[in-house]
Amino acid sequence: MSVFKKKENRVRVLFVDEKNDFASQMAEYFTMKFYPDQYEAFSAGPEPDIIDCELISAMYQNGEDMRRQVSKNFENEDYLPKDKTYDYVVYTEKDVFDRLSGNPEWKGKQILAPMRSRLDYAATDDLELYQEYVRSMEEVREWVKENMADPSKLASMVSA
Repeated sequence: MSVFKKKENRVRVLFVDEKNDFASQMAEYFTMKFYPDQYEAFSAGPEPDIIDCELISAMYQNGEDMRRQVSKNFENEDYLPKDKTYDYVVYTEKDVFDRLSGNPEWKGKQILAPMRSRLDYAATDDLELYQEYVRSMEEVREWVKENMADPSKLASMVSA
């Protein structure tokens, strides 16, 4: 069976942020860690960039190894389904949702779930910066645990 064909009885979710370098990556990672039998989770963004190295380090120091995660755009055929179909598209940044939610392919499947970004950080030294990253990691992990445990909950969260 091809990795890119939808697996029976699993919900296919795409997490989106601008650069696919932060919250969307964590959401993909935690969804696959906690619920691999329920979901096929992916992440992408319109302007992919390198995943935040400080984030990878902070997560690793907290027992979460996402070093194999890759930032990607919506056209990446190496890491995304070739048919580009998803049951739900979850935006972790409101401005990206506002810009992209008009996509007709995703109509009726889109969820806005804004999460902290690096722009929200108020760190003044390395320790505080590390603590901000850990807070972001914990926020995304808890969102995934709370909202992804039951796939039927996602239907009630659709906003576009």
